Amino acid sequence: MTRADREALARFIDQGRGVAPADLVIKGVGLLDVITGAVTETDIAICGDRIVGTYASYEGAAVIDGAGLTAVPGFIDTHLHVESSLVTPLEFDRCVLPHGVTTAICDPHEIANVLGAEGIRYFQACARHTLMDLRVQLSSCVPATRFETAGAELTAADLVALRGEPSGIGLAEFMNFPGVLFKDEGCLDKLAAFSGGHIDGHAPLLSGRDLNGYIAAGIRTEHEATTLEEAREKLMKGMNVLIREGSVSKDLHALIPLISPDTSAYLAFCTDDRNPLDIAEEGHLDYMIRTAIAHGAPLHHVYRVASLSAANAFGLTDRGLIAPGRRADIVLVDDLAQCTVRHVISAGRLVTPELFAARGTVAPVGLDSVKLAPTTADSFRIPANRAATRVIGVVPGRIITEDLAMELPIEGGAKQVDLAQDAVKVCVVERHGRSGENGIGNIGRGFVHGFGMKRGAIASSVGHDSHNICVVGVDDADMAVAVNRLIELHGGFAVAEGGAITAELALPVAGLMSDRAFEEVHDALIDLRAAAKVLGVVLPEPFLQVAFLPLPVIPHLKITDFGMFDVNRFELIEG
Repeated sequence: MTRADREALARFIDQGRGVAPADLVIKGVGLLDVITGAVTETDIAICGDRIVGTYASYEGAAVIDGAGLTAVPGFIDTHLHVESSLVTPLEFDRCVLPHGVTTAICDPHEIANVLGAEGIRYFQACARHTLMDLRVQLSSCVPATRFETAGAELTAADLVALRGEPSGIGLAEFMNFPGVLFKDEGCLDKLAAFSGGHIDGHAPLLSGRDLNGYIAAGIRTEHEATTLEEAREKLMKGMNVLIREGSVSKDLHALIPLISPDTSAYLAFCTDDRNPLDIAEEGHLDYMIRTAIAHGAPLHHVYRVASLSAANAFGLTDRGLIAPGRRADIVLVDDLAQCTVRHVISAGRLVTPELFAARGTVAPVGLDSVKLAPTTADSFRIPANRAATRVIGVVPGRIITEDLAMELPIEGGAKQVDLAQDAVKVCVVERHGRSGENGIGNIGRGFVHGFGMKRGAIASSVGHDSHNICVVGVDDADMAVAVNRLIELHGGFAVAEGGAITAELALPVAGLMSDRAFEEVHDALIDLRAAAKVLGVVLPEPFLQVAFLPLPVIPHLKITDFGMFDVNRFELIEG
C-alpha cells in the first residue's frame, strides 16, 4: 500500500466518523434500502469516489439538497453493445448516464468483427475517459460462425493478449452455442483460457441436456430468454438471467412476472441494443424500472435487480448499494414508482454538462472500413427454376425469425418479389474486401416477409455480427442505389425510392457509429423511420430489424453473404 492509499483510507475513516467534513453531502434525502425496502430520511456522505456515511447527519464541503428526493443505487446495464446505440462510447456516456446508468457492461464484438483487436483497444481507451464506469468484455465470437465473412478473427491467444485492462471483467457472450456443444477446438480454447473467470452466455431456446452441457462449460449469465418457461429453467440451472428490453428485442413484459422476492437476487436488466431515438422517447434502464413496477413487480426488488443483483452477478462487489465503503454511484429520483431521475452522481461526481465537457477524447477508428465496389441492379437478381422458396419471417419485437415456405413467381429465369404475400428481397453484400476480386465480393440472396414494403429499398452497414451490408427491397435498382450510397458514406443507413436517396445516416466509425452528437443521430433516425414508412414498412424499428437478419446464431432462418442459413441445422440452404 502506498502512502497515498493510506492517506485516502484515513480520509474515508475520518469523514465517515464525521470528525472531518465530507467532500460531498446529500442532505435530508430519502434512502431506499434495496434489501429491506425501507425508505429512511438521512444524509449521505461521500469522500472522493466512495460513500462513507449513511443513516446519520453530516457536514460537507459541498452539499446537495435532497429534500423531496429519494436516493437509489446507480443502475447497471449488464449487457449491451455500445455500437448499436449508433454513437461512440463517449457519446453513449453523455446520452445514457443522465438516465441513471452509472455502470455499463459492454461487448464490443460489433466493432471487433469489423476491426478485430483494434476495435476492442479503441473501446478500452474510451473507457478510460467515460464518466460512467464502462466495462469492456472481451468478444468471444469473432467471427460468430464460419458461415459468413467478417472483417477480422480473434483467437484465444488474441483475447488473452487483451486482458489486464481495468475495464475488463471476462469473456463476452458466447454466441456460438453449437460450437460449445460440439466441442469446436477454437471455442474450447477460449473457454479454457477464461476458465474460472466470468463468461457471459447467449443460448436462445437452448434447454434440457444441451443447456446443461452449455452451462457446464463455465457460462454463467443469459440474456436471450424470451419466455417465462425458458427463463425459469435457466434460473433453476444456476444462470443469472438478464432481462432484456432493446430497440428490437423486447422481452421485459414477458419476464416481469419473474421478478419476485425469491428470484430478484439472480436477475438483472440489460438493453443489448438500444438506439438514441428510443432512449429519447422512452428512456433506458429507467424505462425498464418504471415499466416493471407499473406491471406489478415489487418496487424495491425491481431496484435491486437494477443495481445490487446486477453487481453481484458480475463480481462488482464495490457497488450496488448505498452504503459505507461502496462506490458513490447514486441516482436521485423525484418519484420511485416513475423512476424520474433528477440528479446522477457517478463515482462521487455530480453529473453536469460541464463534467462531460472536461473529459478527454479518443480519435475514431475504422473510417475506411467499407471496401466494396459499386453494385448494379443485376447484383440482386436471384436466378431460379422452382417456385418453392424458404422465406425469412420477421417477428416484430424479436430477433428470432420464422422459417416460412412460399411459392414465389419466376420471370426470365429469376425469382420475383410477391407483394401479395409480403415477400421482398433481402441480400447481404460482403463489405470487408475479404472475398471475391476487384472489390466485388460475396452476395447472399433471399426473401423476407414481415416488412410490409411496397416499393424502394432500405440498406444498412450494421448487420450483426459480421456487419456486411444488408439491403431489403422491392426494386433491384433501388437496392443498388441504397447500397452504393452506403459505400460513399463509409457506412450507415439509407432509404432509396425511385432511383434517389430519400433519407440517410452516415456511420463512418467502422461502418457502425456516427462521429456526431447523439442528438443529431436522433434527428436522422426520425427522418429514416418516416422515409421507410413511406415505402410501406410497418415495423416500428426497421433498421435494427434489418441489422439482425444476417445473425446466424439466432433461430430460425437467417441470411449471410454466403446465402440463406438454417440456424437449427446450422447449415447453408439452397433457395
